[in-house]
This record gives sequence, structure tokens and C-alpha cells, in this order.
Amino acid sequence: MPEKGVLLVNLGTPRTPESGDVGHFLAEFLSDPRVVDLPRWFWLPLLRLVIIPLRKGRTATAYKKIWMEGGSPLLVYSEALAAGLEQQLGKHVKVVLAMRYGDPDIESGMQTMCRAGVEELIVLPLYPQYSATTTASVFDAVTVALKELDWRPEIHCVKQYHDRPGWVHAIASSVRDFRAQHGKAEKLLFSMHGIPRRMVDAGDPYEQQCGQAVAALVEALGMKEDSLLTYQSRVGREPWLQPYTDKVIEELAKAGVKHIQVISPGFAVDCLETLEEIAIRYRDLFIAAGGRKLEYIPALNNSDTHINLLTSIVKQQLDA
Repeated sequence: MPEKGVLLVNLGTPRTPESGDVGHFLAEFLSDPRVVDLPRWFWLPLLRLVIIPLRKGRTATAYKKIWMEGGSPLLVYSEALAAGLEQQLGKHVKVVLAMRYGDPDIESGMQTMCRAGVEELIVLPLYPQYSATTTASVFDAVTVALKELDWRPEIHCVKQYHDRPGWVHAIASSVRDFRAQHGKAEKLLFSMHGIPRRMVDAGDPYEQQCGQAVAALVEALGMKEDSLLTYQSRVGREPWLQPYTDKVIEELAKAGVKHIQVISPGFAVDCLETLEEIAIRYRDLFIAAGGRKLEYIPALNNSDTHINLLTSIVKQQLDA
């Protein structure tokens, strides 16, 4: 019976790329007050009556472009990553994958850990940088599950891991390996997921951590002059963190840059935002604006490098 466990948590995914399942997923995701902090009386009717009906079809079409035989790429890669991590840690450490939104959910993952007799639990959200919109939301759900289960294991929560040398080494190595196979582009964009500007102004450390992470990567790669930090995936009309990835891509093409490469180091595994937004839509945008080639550098996914990185994080927590 394992005494130690790792709850590996990613954002989540719809069950299928059909509009009904996509709408259900979007409703759960966008109902989280950590994600959208507008007044509930205003936001929830708007979400259900306007936003979900407008977005679910378009989002379902995007998912269908990247859907894999085993399901959503985020789920497929996360499952493989969890299996590899459990194999590395050995039979005395149980690893369970959970999603903050959708299935398998955090509550069922915690129930599995409780039934297995886990006494020391590590909660490891697959977000290298901390944000209240992502990491804190995971910790909220874990706290609720602990209370409902009336379960009191010793618990360790990994808030961020971009500042660990192993993460910097893993991302930098993936860039070097990609460029060894495909050649060097004129510019490399580090495209991080955006959040509303006001959340950072209110104290969220996400922007600062993104800057620190990219600065460490640029130093490791020795390419300060050829790289840019940008932010993708904004929604709505209010200002988000800038510069915006799509705007920068368009400006580079119009300025005469013909070849760029993009990596999204804030994503542990590939998903809609990387495989459809960047590798398809932003590539088309770059070419339409006069560029010639946009190459997306894949996430770490279930690579041995990624499994070794997470193994080292877990072992450090267990030894702490």
C-alpha cells in the first residue's frame, strides 16, 4: 500500500470535440471566479445565455483540427506523463492525474488517493508559473475535496517550478534540439498565456514570474538579441498582458522578418492554445502578413526530460 502520492493536475479538456461537450467544458471553466472575477449576478447569465452559445461551435471546430486518436492532446500527453512519472518514482508512490475542469476531476483523484491509504500527498499543478487564475484554483479544489472527504494527509503544494534549474535546462534543451534539426530562425518568441492586466496590478505574481523564466531561458540559450517575450490567448476587450503574440507576429512579418519560431514554455503539454492557436492560426497570420515560415517548438509533453524534471521536483518535496 503506497504511503505517498502525487496528484498531477492540468487545466482540463472537453470529453469530445463536439459542441455540446465543448460548451459544458467552457461553462465549468469560465464559471470559476478565479478565472473570471466579475460579479456572479452579471457574469453567469451572460456566460450561459450569450458567451457559451457563441463560442462553443467555434471552439469545437478548433478542437477537431487537433484531436488525436486517444482524445484531446492535453489529456493524451498528460496521461502519458503521469504514467511515466509513476514508473520513475516506483511502486511506493502513487501518481494520479486530475483535471481542474472536466474529467478526471480533482475530487475523484483525491478519493482514489484516500482509498489507497496515501498519508503524504504532493499536489503538483502543471503550471510552471504561479497565478491565482490557475494554480490557486487547483489548491481551492483540493481544499474542498479534503473537507468533503474528511481526510487529513500531510500535504505539499508545489506553487511554481519555473525557477528550478531543471526546468530551465529542459526548455532550453528542447529549443536547441529543435534548432539542430530544423535550423535557426530570425526570431524566437516565448509566448506565454496571458491574463488580464488588472489581475497583475492587484498583486498576481504571474507577469513577474514569466519575465524571470524567460530571462533565465534567454541567458541559457545566449540569444538575447533574437528573442521576445509575448502573451497569447487573450479574451474580451479589456487589456491583458502585453505585447500580444498575434500582434507581434504580424508586425514582424510586415517588418520583413521571414522566419520565426515560437515556443510556449508556460504549457507543460501541448493543447488547443499551442497546436491550434499558434501552430495553425498564428502561422497563417504570419504568412498572410508577408512572412514565410512560422515553426512551433513543441511542449515538453511526455518526454524523458519532462518526466525526469517532475521526478526531481517530487523527490525534493518528499525529502523536504
